[in-house]
Amino acid sequence: MSASKVIKLMREKEVEYVDLRFTDPRGKLQHLTMDGKMVDEKMLNEGVFFDGSSIAGWKAINESDMILKPDLERQIIDPFTSHNTLVLFCDVLDAVKKDPYERDPRSIAKKAESYLKKSGIGDKAYFGPEAEFFVFDDVKYKNDMNETGFKIDSAEGPYNTGKDYENGNMGHRPGIKGGYFPVPPVDSAQDMRGEFLKALRDMGIK
Repeated sequence: MSASKVIKLMREKEVEYVDLRFTDPRGKLQHLTMDGKMVDEKMLNEGVFFDGSSIAGWKAINESDMILKPDLERQIIDPFTSHNTLVLFCDVLDAVKKDPYERDPRSIAKKAESYLKKSGIGDKAYFGPEAEFFVFDDVKYKNDMNETGFKIDSAEGPYNTGKDYENGNMGHRPGIKGGYFPVPPVDSAQDMRGEFLKALRDMGIK
């Protein structure tokens, strides 16, 4: 998609903010948000400067200037923000050389894919996260000089069969390692997962 088409999309969707997103060396998503009125074709084509020293493992403070260059083929309207926000995923460039930064995970993935094709090992590479996690009702942890520990709680835990709940306790719980495949009502997160998948689908993620 060209920069002019992105600007047109912003007008059509009444975008107020543009969120420039990138990944740090640990795989955590980071972002920089701009007022939509400050975004023009020049900015979209050339990128914006940001402080690379704020990302662990990247730049020293005396050489911290880096560039976020939007990938105009990778844009979505954020379904969770209260104001219309366009998300643009970015490549991280060296501010002096204007080359892809060697510690940017996105640049590393692109180089790996390019090497795969040139070497003849394969013609396509797939990179992606495994969307698997736990859902708890309560999580506490403490790490002080004289005390350390953690405590997690889930209404589905077999240890809660005798606990008092405001709406009553239905008693039955999946046993230890018994909650992976059962159908509802044992699987209490069916609708939650459905909402996750719908949001991903609406964002164009397949």
